[in-house]
Amino acid sequence: MKRVSTHPTSSQSVPPPPDEPSAPAGAAAPPASAASPGRWQRLRRLALADLSPLRDHPDYRRVWTGQVVSAVGQQMTAVAVSVQVYRLTESTFATGLVGLFSLVPLIVLGLFGGAIADTVDRRLLGLLGAAGLAATSAVLAVQALLDLRSVPLLYAMVAVQAGFFALSSPARSAMIPRLVPAHQLPAANALGSMSMNLGTTVGPMIGGLLIGASGVQSAYLIDTLAFSGILYAMWRLPAMLPGDGTADTTRKRASVLDGLRFLRSRPNLRTSFVADLIAMLLASPRALFPAVALTVYHGGPGTVGLLMSAPAVGALAGALFSGWITRVHRHGAAIVAGVAAWGLAIAVFGLSNHLWLGLLALGVAGAADSVSMIFRNTILQVGAPDDMRGRLQGVFIVVVAGGPRLGDFFAGTTASLTSTTTALLIGGLACVAAILLLAARRPAFLRYDARHPTP
Repeated sequence: MKRVSTHPTSSQSVPPPPDEPSAPAGAAAPPASAASPGRWQRLRRLALADLSPLRDHPDYRRVWTGQVVSAVGQQMTAVAVSVQVYRLTESTFATGLVGLFSLVPLIVLGLFGGAIADTVDRRLLGLLGAAGLAATSAVLAVQALLDLRSVPLLYAMVAVQAGFFALSSPARSAMIPRLVPAHQLPAANALGSMSMNLGTTVGPMIGGLLIGASGVQSAYLIDTLAFSGILYAMWRLPAMLPGDGTADTTRKRASVLDGLRFLRSRPNLRTSFVADLIAMLLASPRALFPAVALTVYHGGPGTVGLLMSAPAVGALAGALFSGWITRVHRHGAAIVAGVAAWGLAIAVFGLSNHLWLGLLALGVAGAADSVSMIFRNTILQVGAPDDMRGRLQGVFIVVVAGGPRLGDFFAGTTASLTSTTTALLIGGLACVAAILLLAARRPAFLRYDARHPTP
């Protein structure tokens, strides 16, 4: 928030800024070099993430913490399912199908969940989704403990899990503008990216180590317990009725088609969705990690965990050093740059024969994706009214969560027809070409200015 200064009269005294304590009476003025700490503090605020949403808003802080804990468990489960399917089938195509089986529930229930979130208490919907996800992880743990060795059962549980996620995630996302003021939304979105990537950094690494030491059942069991974090956070929230919370608002039937029509009338918002689809559909490497770990880097589950966590490490670094984002006003241009950098980094990963170089390329890709996600979230939250926000968040979830699943299928199929190296290289370069073509066809998106937003 811009701070308004007043000009004091001779009888007024102005207290010093909180990070610059006043000197005692009679003390000599500090030398010029002593002012450097103030400069370093300003540089630190410019570089490091703005933590004011966590500091100022307890409800947001609890939700953020719960998301970190549950994200760790979810990513452990993602590693476990990929490893289990690949062990049972030794097929990149079968591993890629994991993404396809979660795609349909994400699309259908993501849109439906967004519409529900615009008519009911979003807090209760978030509670329901978290409880369902915990139950699904418990079923996965039981099948692993019983050694059922059923790939169809794994596919079915992935589909159910995706359904609960899609049903509740729009409600959780639509809550954020109610938990923090508008001027803190970019900082809150950076922190949201950080919470997700803390989970996807720590989760795959712990998951890979646990799977190698004690089997996939350990990852599933910990995931079941980890959902207690978000369940507690949702329980502590007040009621989150959409709009103004009146009876007229809550009784109004929210139509998915209304949300899509609204999106159709907002070209810049729509283009931000297309940009993310380009990145995730054409250059999503996740389904190929087990094969790359085994055939290129000659590793095992631990290497799979490193590969899956590397993009999150980069994204976490991007969020940690995100103090500059509030000074960027050309959000559309920043999204295009982020998607292009993602595609180039995935192409470099495909060409790498050394694990350290592959991890570095994936880290760069994750940092680029973090920048893109922060600005896409901000454009959405600014452009959507509260009583429409659930439906648009539903579309957003379909794109953000469904795009990588479809990308998994695309990458797995391409690799089975060619090779993992060829699939990654083609996907990365196609991503760069497609985002540049989109920018050329949508010049207004490049000119999008947050100071005068035109969604």
